[in-house]
Amino acid sequence: MRLLTITALAVLAACEHQDAPPNLSPSPPSQPAMSAPDARPSVTFTTAQGDAVVRVEVVQSEAKIERGLMYREHMPPDDGMLFLLEPEQDWKFWMRNTLIPLDIIFVKRDMTVAGIAANAKPRDESLLSVGVPSRFVVETNAGWAAAHHVVAGSGVKFAGVVPDAR
Repeated sequence: MRLLTITALAVLAACEHQDAPPNLSPSPPSQPAMSAPDARPSVTFTTAQGDAVVRVEVVQSEAKIERGLMYREHMPPDDGMLFLLEPEQDWKFWMRNTLIPLDIIFVKRDMTVAGIAANAKPRDESLLSVGVPSRFVVETNAGWAAAHHVVAGSGVKFAGVVPDAR
């Protein structure tokens, strides 16, 4: 019985190889590898100079919101963090235990920029806000907003952002 099983498996394996047509065509010319598009969530800001995109880590739970970007020593130039907040209010952020300078971009429910706390200093415990209710906050490296012409009133769009069910 064991010999019969081994023989049957060998026949099946041979049949699988016979079904596949041989590759007789010449190899295609070498082409540069195409990288897959970045599937991470992103935020696009629409400005008078065009769109500016930042890839984001999305946080919504209370624990992740409280931790934010604390203790991180580096963030790639076009990366950031998106905070999904409830309710819409005049949110206040601080930089306690945050080691890199940030721009804190406050976004209203209507998906426009409420204002920006630019160049927030590392480890500063001053409360930062823009005095306008917001529903979302995007943190980027300091200077990112100015370099990309993001200002109060700029339009905002999310891609790949799925809020937790509450």
